[in-house]
Amino acid sequence: MEAQQAQGLLETQPLHETDEEVVTDIDFTSMISEEEKEELKIELAKLEDEISTLRQVLAAKEKHLAEIKQKLGINLMNELKQNFSKSWHDMQTTSAYKKTHETLSHAGQKATAAISNVGTAIGKKFGDMRYRNLLLLLYSPFHKYACYEEFSNFQIV
Repeated sequence: MEAQQAQGLLETQPLHETDEEVVTDIDFTSMISEEEKEELKIELAKLEDEISTLRQVLAAKEKHLAEIKQKLGINLMNELKQNFSKSWHDMQTTSAYKKTHETLSHAGQKATAAISNVGTAIGKKFGDMRYRNLLLLLYSPFHKYACYEEFSNFQIV
């Protein structure tokens, strides 16, 4: 029963903007002692000092990094190329890329085979047409005249 009462005291809804404003309007300084205030001020000053020191260290390290890159001849373009190459390699090793590549490769092979078959059929059709034209030429009446003309005995058969 106590669990039900305690659970009833807890709000299940998230804070809304108006609730957040109420929380920030509360003056916590009246709730803590002067000694705690002094300790918090000291801790605040230490944290601000640490943050400042870390920013200075970071700036120095970034400067050192730039100097090393300059000595090695690494510029922005080279970095972009390396990043692109690495990203391309990483993408090629994913299973989605491999499956897509395999599917498209298979489809390409089938399309190549289909186009080859169409080309063969067209070539055969042209071959058949040439053969028919040759037969028509050989068995046409004009061809007979031409053949006899070669023997200088121009006769109609």
